[in-house]
Amino acid sequence: MEIALQTERLILRYFTIEDAALLFELNKDPDVTRYTLDPMISVDQAKMVLEQTILPQYALYGLGRWAVLLKVDHSFIGWCGLKRRPELNEIDLGYRFLKQHWGRGYATESAYGCIRYGFGTLGLPEITGRALPGNLASIHVLEKCGMTYRGEQVIEGLLHKTYDISNPLIKR
Repeated sequence: MEIALQTERLILRYFTIEDAALLFELNKDPDVTRYTLDPMISVDQAKMVLEQTILPQYALYGLGRWAVLLKVDHSFIGWCGLKRRPELNEIDLGYRFLKQHWGRGYATESAYGCIRYGFGTLGLPEITGRALPGNLASIHVLEKCGMTYRGEQVIEGLLHKTYDISNPLIKR
């Protein structure tokens, strides 16, 4: 298990191609993908997402979406991480969790851990987060992590609320 970072209760580790079934289980739940609009229909589709989207970020940029595990038993509960979006010239913070783990602070804990990692370890100047306007839980996580609301933007044809946070270690 290659660990990216740890928080008080969580381990964030690199995904492997063997995690396709875990990713599928997460993304087949319509409640989980209600605001992300990207449900999965098969383990093969999850494998393709890993191969084409998630795993290349590690090699290209040294960051990515990481599998989130509970420290207590190493069970998979979702993912969280940073993604370089060259088309937007930004680093995007994202997270997604199995429904039975909602409301326990895991999204905030892992997201804040990723922000600290991005600023302290990677030296990133800024991190952006977005959520659809109706996704109040996700918006709350971004705000609890200290992100500042910047306005609404249409990204990939959908209106999003955009937040960002600047690295306090870098003088502007």
